Amino acid sequence: MEGSKRVTLDHLNALGDNAFVTTLAGIFEHSPWVAEAVVALRPFDTVEALHGAMCTAVARASDERQLELIQAHPQLASKAAIPGELTAASSQEQAGAGLLQCSAQEYARLNELNDAYQQRFGFPFILAVRGHNRTSIITNLAQRLQRERPDEKAEALRQIERIAEFRLRDLLGEQA
Repeated sequence: MEGSKRVTLDHLNALGDNAFVTTLAGIFEHSPWVAEAVVALRPFDTVEALHGAMCTAVARASDERQLELIQAHPQLASKAAIPGELTAASSQEQAGAGLLQCSAQEYARLNELNDAYQQRFGFPFILAVRGHNRTSIITNLAQRLQRERPDEKAEALRQIERIAEFRLRDLLGEQA
């Protein structure tokens, strides 16, 4: 998805296997295996069908693979944004939520909460930030720190599915 142009679903369905995977490689952060898992299921009639197939691939993946997918995501407003290590999609999503304009206090609070979250759960806090702002993200992070690990892993995967849906619709030029 990085640096990609919009494509149609018909065009996506008609691509060769490698081009299909390459085009969808960034839908699930740094995890082209998700696109690889659904390439043989084409053609997809709708964006929802494609997204559903990709989510099913994630749901059927091993616990280890799911954790790798979760850990492929950057922390929100993390230091990774400073040297430019975020993917273009992540950078755009975080910027849209105002995370790249955090005050020193907000940045310190996010880092404190992110560190506590990472320590408690062993993976980064993930939130589909579209429609959120800095305040709602900080509130959400603080609330989710109170959960148990299995519940939070499931929530992280739900958030990844939402992020993937946004990215897929952006790629295909469709409204969510």
